[in-house]
Amino acid sequence: MPDPAHTDHQDHYSETEIAVHWREELTVPPPAGFLRRANAGDPMLLERFAEAHFPECFEEYAELLTWERRWDQALDDSNPPFFRWWVGGRINACANCVDRHLESRGASNALIWVPEPEDEELQVITYSDLHRQVNAFASLLRNFAGVGVGDRVTLHMPMVPELPVAMLACARLGAIHSEVFGGFSGAACGQRMADATSTVLVTIDAYRRNGELIDHKIKADEAVAEAAKAGITVDKVLVWRRYAGEYHSVSQMVEGRDFFIDDLLARYAADEVVPVPMRAEDTLFIMYTSGTTGHPKGAQHAIGGYLSYVAGTSKYYLDIHPDDTYWCFADIGWITGHSYIVYGCGSV
Repeated sequence: MPDPAHTDHQDHYSETEIAVHWREELTVPPPAGFLRRANAGDPMLLERFAEAHFPECFEEYAELLTWERRWDQALDDSNPPFFRWWVGGRINACANCVDRHLESRGASNALIWVPEPEDEELQVITYSDLHRQVNAFASLLRNFAGVGVGDRVTLHMPMVPELPVAMLACARLGAIHSEVFGGFSGAACGQRMADATSTVLVTIDAYRRNGELIDHKIKADEAVAEAAKAGITVDKVLVWRRYAGEYHSVSQMVEGRDFFIDDLLARYAADEVVPVPMRAEDTLFIMYTSGTTGHPKGAQHAIGGYLSYVAGTSKYYLDIHPDDTYWCFADIGWITGHSYIVYGCGSV
């Protein structure tokens, strides 16, 4: 029992006092079966990636991918800090995450979405399903919204399957996507749209959070207004619906600007869009900082270097195998979600 005379004393301890309770020095050996199956089980792995073998050692990462054209040079470091990986190579991120799996894994699950509320039906999307959905949306972006190579498309969406579909559709076209965390305000989205000179916004009418159906489309109006302040006119606002045929937002659809994606998709459902071979150093996406230290900064991620890195780390660091069901706690709106829900997992 605690001493009543000491119940009010402050609970502040020095780092030294706390450190005695840390257990990080413990080593927990993995089971023998895990070791036998581990992707990083080769005892020569550290030697292969030793500093003496840099940068050519990372060709092992790049060779996990399917290239339209193999690179001429692993790393061009002649103009630091503007380093260029896999110079001369051509590749498409969507083809690596979707198309190349069709022959051997077309009927296997690519995505399993557990909705909120949990009594709603699971969405199980095979690689063949994903290929069809991505192609249809890529065709819509290209033929209806006029999106092409190098165009910037802003995505302001929560954690729904339509988000990776939209990302991969952009990558298929060679367009640059910029996903803004769904919890951010419309003004924050518009600020990032203006910085990216993005004129197409992909959003959703509403989504579930903590049992409530949250109005999200209302933020699109704020985003468009904020972008306009910086001189950027948003031409198209493409709206997914959380529940097909229903609309759960107080925001009015603006004629000629706002369009329900599910109303349009039927026109493009049978289309197949050939993945555009992109230079390895072309930009795959822009990821913005949170803005807590001033104006949000957009970090550009090049296709070849980024995709090879997340494929390699998915294989060796996370030990993901093709037959695994893998779950990541991150939101796709952040870099971990981009890397280890969409692009890294899709590449192994």
